[in-house]
Amino acid sequence: MTGAMDTPTRWSNAQLDAMRQTQDSVADPVVGALFAAGKVDAVNSLMKTLVENDGLPPGALTASVADYLAATGGLPDWADPAKIAAGERVFWRYGPAMIAILHCYALPFCYAGRKGVQVLALTARLASNPTRRIIETAQMMVDVMRPGGLGPAGTGIRTAQKVRLMHAGVRCLVAQYPGWKPEFDLPVNQEDLAGTLLSFSFITLDGLQRLGYVLSNDEIEGYLHAWKVVGHILGIRPEMLPVDYADAGALAARVATRQFAACDEGRYMTRALVQMLQHIVPGDLLDTVPELLMRHFLGDRTADILAIAPGHAAQLLMGPLQLLAHASSTLTHSSNDLARVHEFFGRALIEGIVLVGRGGKRIPFSVPTELLQAWGVNWVA
Repeated sequence: MTGAMDTPTRWSNAQLDAMRQTQDSVADPVVGALFAAGKVDAVNSLMKTLVENDGLPPGALTASVADYLAATGGLPDWADPAKIAAGERVFWRYGPAMIAILHCYALPFCYAGRKGVQVLALTARLASNPTRRIIETAQMMVDVMRPGGLGPAGTGIRTAQKVRLMHAGVRCLVAQYPGWKPEFDLPVNQEDLAGTLLSFSFITLDGLQRLGYVLSNDEIEGYLHAWKVVGHILGIRPEMLPVDYADAGALAARVATRQFAACDEGRYMTRALVQMLQHIVPGDLLDTVPELLMRHFLGDRTADILAIAPGHAAQLLMGPLQLLAHASSTLTHSSNDLARVHEFFGRALIEGIVLVGRGGKRIPFSVPTELLQAWGVNWVA
């Protein structure tokens, strides 16, 4: 991430240091009780159920998990339906660009944090298919931001509840891992959670604006508000939820200043992400685009931290890519040439994800038909 890192901010090191020793007082006891009772298989079964089911079948849940779902399933009193709807309209309008930003800016932003990326790399290496983990991140964005996603009949609340439980499961399992170093602080702590939430909210909006998209204040604050609601459901403490766009930017800058540093794990995750994007997006013409976009969004310093390739080869392809993007796009909301390529890449990425799905027994990647139609994405019904 580029920008002014030394701007005065209310986000103090003392506060954020304390948040690195703070986890989740609601979800952690639910999983911890299963583990403490010697039910390691029950913890693993819970994680398997969370992964393999869109909903959560009542028969597969313990009483404590069912109680957790009932207690955490409502929106906070301060949730504003009009602002949430404004945020959904942003996703409706810019969805392909935003999903591409998620992969080429938001996720690398998370990988640049040396401490926070440790648990991501550990769980990725233990997973049988790391690609599925990355695609599931895109699914969360769709579940939350689809029309009505945070409504009573939507998918966003239940998805966030599931992710919160999965975080608790990861904390429980990492606590038993002998290789975890105290210098990394508590796994999936409140600072890392807040930073991850910023990747979905502030970083995604920042990416749009870096490409020349123009958003109104109502759109910006609506989108941030929707994700602030999600942060509440995920168990992020109220004091770690930014109050507005400027406050979110200040927190993102503070996290970057505190946490960004080169490490093998961050580079491993970035390399896996680039390879996944190259594999999923059809053909090879767009293979250089992910790293070109990553370096554009992050700036050279952070891109070097992650060992992202220089953009020379991609720049040579910009001419043909621009012609292809111009010929195929009727939806571009920016006159920026890179934005046109980016949007074309975003639609190709969604098409690839829809075709590949998540594999195994996991539910397939799902995007509402009305969104696919609005975005001009080709798919097989």
